Amino acid sequence: MAHQKFILDNKIRLIVNELPHTRSVTTSIYISTGARYEPDRVSGISHFIEHMLFKGTAKRPTANDIAVAIEGIGGFYNASTGQEMTNYWVKVAYQHFDTGLDVLTDMLCAPLFDRGEIEKERRVIVQEIRETFDTPDDLAFFNLDELMWLPHPLGRDVAGSEQTVNGISREDMLHYLAQHYHAENMVVSVAGYVDAQEVLAKISDKFSAVETAPPDPFRRFESAQNAARWRVHHKKTEQAHVAVATWAYPRNHPDRYAVSLLNAILGDGMSSRLFQEIREKRGLAYSVSSFGSALDDCGYFGSYAAVDPKSAPETLEAMLYEWGRLAAEPVPEHELVKAKELIKGGIQLSMEDTHSIAGWFGRQEAYRQEILTVDQVTERYDRVTTEDIQRVARDIFRNDWLNLSVVGPFKSASKFVKRLGF
Repeated sequence: MAHQKFILDNKIRLIVNELPHTRSVTTSIYISTGARYEPDRVSGISHFIEHMLFKGTAKRPTANDIAVAIEGIGGFYNASTGQEMTNYWVKVAYQHFDTGLDVLTDMLCAPLFDRGEIEKERRVIVQEIRETFDTPDDLAFFNLDELMWLPHPLGRDVAGSEQTVNGISREDMLHYLAQHYHAENMVVSVAGYVDAQEVLAKISDKFSAVETAPPDPFRRFESAQNAARWRVHHKKTEQAHVAVATWAYPRNHPDRYAVSLLNAILGDGMSSRLFQEIREKRGLAYSVSSFGSALDDCGYFGSYAAVDPKSAPETLEAMLYEWGRLAAEPVPEHELVKAKELIKGGIQLSMEDTHSIAGWFGRQEAYRQEILTVDQVTERYDRVTTEDIQRVARDIFRNDWLNLSVVGPFKSASKFVKRLGF
């Protein structure tokens, strides 16, 4: 799969994948901004702006006009906001590429930011924030983020808080849009049944008015943690929600492939160690998994389970035991091979979809990474050895880096604290 890269006159980067065997086209636009770029006073503004771009444009004044324009041709569209990236995309049948592109560029380049719509969406987002506090598993991860990152912006919810969202004005949004939605922060990735030169001409025309500005800085993070931390949130629930995390590596770290394999071995799928030990052997939990995230300058790795409250301390102990076992004992070669095939298979299967292909290449370019093909990435997974897995496990599974978040009917943290060790 050979991509083509173009740089427009105003410095927008364009990635095109010609896929003549498909009959769809996905256009995905990445803006290098997100929650960690925001001043404290307007925390949540990236997410708020993402919502508002769906609420009306000069050409399509209402949210319904935008929805009908895409759904009326059988297409799909959506967006997402993260800590470092905001993404807008549309997927349509190839013959409707022009319409899909017109809607997407209209949203990005000519949003109305109608004051009445802003107030309606403000109420919607406040309800979204409140829903987190009513959803125990979401609350467990919300508390974990605060525990690990605050007072750094990474510790704030991407949606902001009720206080900050209620304080964001239309003028704040327009200022933030001008500051961050500029050409050098923007990547357009198109994949499907298209001709690259035709796409280049159309993208150049649609985005010609987007101004150029230098890439935006953000406040960098460096952990100073030197002792285990915990937060046990008392809430009357039928299940306890247990999330424990440690620090890992940033996005471009050479051991990132080993961490992904560590995640697959521990908690990805029904053959993973956590699933087999905690669910199948002990019958402690229905839901158990591991997770991780890598940002530009930092990363973390963890495990999560939803269990009967009486079993929560034992479940935490079992999770940490499996962490410690990976650090103490080499992973058998057959188990590492299984994890590699699981990850590689997932990547390869996802490449049958134009949306995934546009994302694969667009994200790498937006993060200013070297763009690697699927074959190059799978080859790097194949290089990881059992020694690498054990070395990485010993590096990141440290008692003084533990962060524990529990939500459930507990009045004391003592039963959990005494298990924070390998």
